[in-house]
Amino acid sequence: MEETQKKKNEVWEWTKALLIAFGLAWFIRYFLFTPIIVDGQSMMPTLEDGDRMIVNKIGYQVGEPDRYDIVVFHAPEKKDYIKRIIGLPGDHVAYKNDQLYINGKEQPEYYLDVYKEGISEGTLTEDFTLEETPAQVSIIPEGYVFVMGDNRRNSKDSRHIGVISTEEIIGYTSVIFWPIQEIGLVE
Repeated sequence: MEETQKKKNEVWEWTKALLIAFGLAWFIRYFLFTPIIVDGQSMMPTLEDGDRMIVNKIGYQVGEPDRYDIVVFHAPEKKDYIKRIIGLPGDHVAYKNDQLYINGKEQPEYYLDVYKEGISEGTLTEDFTLEETPAQVSIIPEGYVFVMGDNRRNSKDSRHIGVISTEEIIGYTSVIFWPIQEIGLVE
């Protein structure tokens, strides 16, 4: 009888431990961090198709998006996109001669330097102004951001789909965890 009670207690302890572990995993996955697989070439050379990353879902609950953050958001096509924030609320965004201008001032894009060096003809980013995008605004409205992929020649981004509501942003990402040779932080 005593041995039967011990077995019941042991089963109950294991059941509680498993329930707590699954509960914690569910909480972390749905409220704090989630994995994502990069799908496509729009963020090359920074991110490669198939890279697996961790998305921080709580960062923007306590803070604001920053210029050059890599974010994951719900796109109009019912897909999740991964792009880089270029413009913030109140900014005017323009490109001229492969140079980014925010509010009329040149802005560095160090993460594109290697990519630009590999281009033999033309520019990486075609000229445009914010007014020429689907947003058709002169400045980015409050509660929105302007995003672009690093592979400017092959990226469906705010130049095509307009500004993105910050409410559509799932989170930001900077950690690659797979493939093993790519593990690390990205800028």
